[in-house]
Order: sequence, then structure tokens, then C-alpha cells
Amino acid sequence: MGGVKRLAILLLGLLAGCGQDGPSQQAARVNQDLKTAIVEVRELELAYTAEAVVEAVRQSTVSAQIAGRIVDIRFDVGDYVKKGEVIVRIDERAASRALEASEAQVREAQAALGNARAHYERSKQLLAQKFISQAALDQAEAAYRAAQARVGALLAGAGAAATERSFATVLAPYSGVVAARHVELGEMATPGRPLMTGFDPATLRVVATVPQAQVGAIQAGGKARIELPSAGRWIEVKQITVVPAADPRTHTTRIRLELPGEVRGVYPGVYARAHFVVGTAPKLLVPRAAVFRRSELTAVYVLGDDNRPQLRQVRLGAAGDEHAVEVLAGLKPGERVALEPLEAGMAGPPG
Repeated sequence: MGGVKRLAILLLGLLAGCGQDGPSQQAARVNQDLKTAIVEVRELELAYTAEAVVEAVRQSTVSAQIAGRIVDIRFDVGDYVKKGEVIVRIDERAASRALEASEAQVREAQAALGNARAHYERSKQLLAQKFISQAALDQAEAAYRAAQARVGALLAGAGAAATERSFATVLAPYSGVVAARHVELGEMATPGRPLMTGFDPATLRVVATVPQAQVGAIQAGGKARIELPSAGRWIEVKQITVVPAADPRTHTTRIRLELPGEVRGVYPGVYARAHFVVGTAPKLLVPRAAVFRRSELTAVYVLGDDNRPQLRQVRLGAAGDEHAVEVLAGLKPGERVALEPLEAGMAGPPG
């Protein structure tokens, strides 16, 4: 009986020992699996940030050039249209009738011209035979010249009628995306009425307005990057152009920043930030993934030599890029931070 009691006490002791060491070992394994990074000092490009907006270099509104009912709409908002494709068709019956009438007048005038030419040739022969006077020949020549002029005028009118009929088929002036459709099927088109608005996504740029005092530093730096907060993207600028004019009221200058061709997901009117390089300086940086924000708290989990994550509040600066951000206070170079703050918080310090 005493042996059984001693065995029970031993088993309880082993279970108690497992209860104390199990969580500690499990937390240690979790801490070892955490992804970490080293806080380091790097030479960072100093940037001047300005608010900006995306605009299209080529954006236009196609309008009707003749009157008529809209009988076909081939594209809608968001569709990609190739250059020369038909986007809208207008009823061309009235224009076709006008062209037929003009062509009929041309044929009539050409027949009259043939008759006037023959009469003029006969008059020249009769004058050589002394059967008519010089005045009669001059009259025949004038009639011939008038018939020629009438044919030329009617041919020009027929060409204008053909051109007007071609306006019934509205073509895309360049390849691009439809940004707005201003008409519906069956509505009446009138000369000058907008039909569709489109832009070329391959020729986008960002326009920023900066103080005149910053223009010199921006031109000296010659580099810039575009941040799109709504998409969480950074884009390298292809070219920087300073508009050679300033606003006399605000003392600011517009700067155009050309984007690479075919930047997807970016449209005219999108809010952006332009980060102009104006110099370099050493900065203490921490990965953005390591930063933990809750309400007014900004912190990171720092791992010491014992691999225990400790929550530490930090103060961040404005410098940085899409991968790292400047640390003003709370960290020292060489310290190790967790790149997965949520996992580090759940693991907690072992013990």
C-alpha cells in the first residue's frame, strides 16, 4: 500500500513538471520561428514630398460633327479601344441623300461641260472659215470656261457631302480606355455634342505643385518617386519636367513627372504623392512590417539575447521608403525586431 502511494506521488510530480516546462518550451520554439530583421543605419535619400494628381497626357472628348439619331454604340466605360475602331454610328440616311444629290448635279454639269467644249471647238473652226465673228467665239469660250468652273464647284460640294457622310461613323483617334460615355442609344446627336471621353493609359503623368524655393533642389536632385496611397504602390518616375512658369499669387511652380508606359490600375484624377530627392543623410531605419500600431501607440517587438519579444514604443520620422521607415527614438542600431508583430505578441515572453 505504501508503494502505490509513492508511485502516485511520483506521477503527480512528473505531471507538474510537464505543466511547468511545456509552455516555456513551446514559447521558445515559437520565438525561434519568428522572422526578424536588424535595425541599421543606412545612407538614405532625403526627399521633399508634395501632393500631386495623376493626369493623362492624351485625353480627349469625341464630339458629333453631324446631326442624326445615334443607331450604334460599340463601347462603354472601362473598355479598351484600338485606334481606328468604330465607337459610335449616327444615322447617315440624310447625309447619303445629300451626297446622291450632289453627285447627280456633278453628272449634269459634266454633260453641260461636254456640250460647251464641243460648241467652243466648232466655233473656232467657223471663225477660221470666216463664218462667225470673234465676238461669237469669245462668247463660246466664256460659256466653256463657266461650265468648267461649275463642274469644279459641284465636285467640291460632292466631296464635302461625302466627308459629311463619313462623320456618321465616329472612329477612335488613338488607342485608349473609355473614361465616360455621354450619350445613349436612340438619342439625337447634334454638331458639337460630346459622345465619349477617353485617355491613353500609356501616356500618364503626375502633376505636383511645389514652392518656388524647392525648385532648385529638385532640379539638382533630378530623381523622384511617386507614391499611390490608394493602391499602396511606389512607381519610379521616367522624367521630370519643371514648367517654366510660376503662379504669382501662390508663388508655386508646377512639375510634371512622366510615368512608365502601361502602368496598370492608375487612372487620371488619382491622388498621389511626389517624393523628390533633394540630398542624402544617414538614417536609422526599421522595416515597416515590424511596426505595430494601436490607437496612439506605435511600437515594435524587440528580441533580446534570450530570444524573448518585448514590446517597445518608438517614435518614427518622415524619411524612408516602401520597405523601411526612419526611427527617431526607441531603438538602437543592431537591435533585432520581429517582422510579424502579431505573432510575437501572441507568443509573448517565455516563462
